[in-house]
Amino acid sequence: MPHLGTIAVTQTSAVSHASTRPVVGGYVLAVTCMAYALNIADRYVVTTVMEPMRLELHLSDGGIALLTGIPLAVFYVTLGLPLSWFADRTNRRNILAAALLIWSGMTALCGLSQTYLQFLLARIGVGIGEAGGTPPSNSILADNFSADRRPMVMTIFALGAPLGAWMGADMAGYVAKLYGWRAAFLVLGAPGLILGVLVFLTIREPRRGQLDPLREATPDRQSFVQSMAFLWRQKACIHVIMGGGVSALWGWGLIWFAPTFLQRAYHLDVGQAGALLGPIHLITGAAATVVTAWLLSLRAVADPRRVCWLLAAGVALATVPSFVAFHTHDLGLARLMFWLFIPALYFYVGPAMALVQNLAPAGMRATFIAVSVLAANVLNLIVAPQAVGALSDHFAGARGADAESLRMALLILAPTGFWAAYHFWAASRTIIADQRVAIGEPQAAKPAKRSQARSANS
Repeated sequence: MPHLGTIAVTQTSAVSHASTRPVVGGYVLAVTCMAYALNIADRYVVTTVMEPMRLELHLSDGGIALLTGIPLAVFYVTLGLPLSWFADRTNRRNILAAALLIWSGMTALCGLSQTYLQFLLARIGVGIGEAGGTPPSNSILADNFSADRRPMVMTIFALGAPLGAWMGADMAGYVAKLYGWRAAFLVLGAPGLILGVLVFLTIREPRRGQLDPLREATPDRQSFVQSMAFLWRQKACIHVIMGGGVSALWGWGLIWFAPTFLQRAYHLDVGQAGALLGPIHLITGAAATVVTAWLLSLRAVADPRRVCWLLAAGVALATVPSFVAFHTHDLGLARLMFWLFIPALYFYVGPAMALVQNLAPAGMRATFIAVSVLAANVLNLIVAPQAVGALSDHFAGARGADAESLRMALLILAPTGFWAAYHFWAASRTIIADQRVAIGEPQAAKPAKRSQARSANS
């Protein structure tokens, strides 16, 4: 049986709009990638400056996790689904431009905050804006590139993650060391205001589903209930979403407290901790993303089952150094483990997004991506920070949170990488059939039913 990648290529060639202009597609990819980088930077700058913030505001580990994670996450995940549903029905370019302006402006306001309440309200604003970022970006890209190119394109898009993490770690740490933690938010918020205007003025809204085979088989506009019912029937999509979500719980949950851990365990200042982690994010994250994009461009990896196996193996292998990084008391060994572990935060993002895109009909893509983003951000922005913070406070007891209490909490989180790997492997079992359903191919009859039909005819 030919793999789905071959089928997608063959059918896509029959579509009248077989490709967009390469220059246009490349420009859209570059701009949306930069928007994604600012999304990550503005979200995770707070992890770099969390320890000086905690000390200034006299908070526990649980208290600082509550202030920095949940206000953003609750509004991010609450608004993500309705905004994505709206993006599946209206101009996605306008939603992305408005979202950029809102979250960037609110990031700058975080830097102007003087009280707990002011920072809380600004952080809520960041979450509201970021809810409109990733789903419309993914949907726009899907209508600029054909199905066989989407895994590679989404992986290039995912380069925004290591770039943004570097900005939120190294750049933010350097600025915070020189001018204080509030300045880091101001420096990272301003570029997004410019990019939001650029998106509105220079990107055109593509025709929805223009590069999809059999796009007439599924109406462009489906209700939210219909979209969710279709998603639930796509078992491979559920596993891919869970794989990505638990990977975020594991990897980004550990990274959330990594700068604070380094400052406590090895007596580094905020600039030194950012300088240690930032280059690792940028170099290994970008390398992992580029290598993954190259692998996905190979014919041998066109079969989506092999993509799932690649993701499962990569996350499972990286779980081991993620545990050692927080178990060791040697800074040199910890640094080496971060170099081995941090690439895994990035290599799964693009392929997982592409798999979700290819498991969704054209009129449901933003909604499917929003569900994926919701799962990831509930787990890494709400569950992970609160669980680690609460565990650290529990282990610390009356003495107050310190390096050892935080170490114990992080070591409990580290093995969840194996859980994520299981979901990617499980997706491979039904992904071929589920992708056929997504592009409108009729489902093959089950063997038992065919046997019954032959018996009835005889």
